[in-house]
Amino acid sequence: MADRGRIVYSTDVGRVCPTCGWPATDCKCRQSSETAPIPSRIVAKLRIEKKGRGGKSVTVVDGLPRNAAFLKALSQELKRACGTGGAVVEGAVELQGDLRERVRACLRMKGFVVKG
Repeated sequence: MADRGRIVYSTDVGRVCPTCGWPATDCKCRQSSETAPIPSRIVAKLRIEKKGRGGKSVTVVDGLPRNAAFLKALSQELKRACGTGGAVVEGAVELQGDLRERVRACLRMKGFVVKG
């Protein structure tokens, strides 16, 4: 019997997407984030975060459509308008520093509804 060596049960599930928890071959978040439609009315939410950043403040623009190309383009435009660094993180745009007023003005010029 020992020569068969077949696995009866295993806790190894293979590669799993850290965001949605599905297997990497059938990831749900990657499929929806790349092709998500952009709505005509976008409500952006602004907030400041300091936690976990050594006391440095970061302006976060959240509530945006989860379209990778849209987020990348918006991030580039906001970074140029504010003259600062930033990144797209988990469906939100993070900009270095407290830039709420500049970001609010830029988003309103683009026709977004801004809260916060």
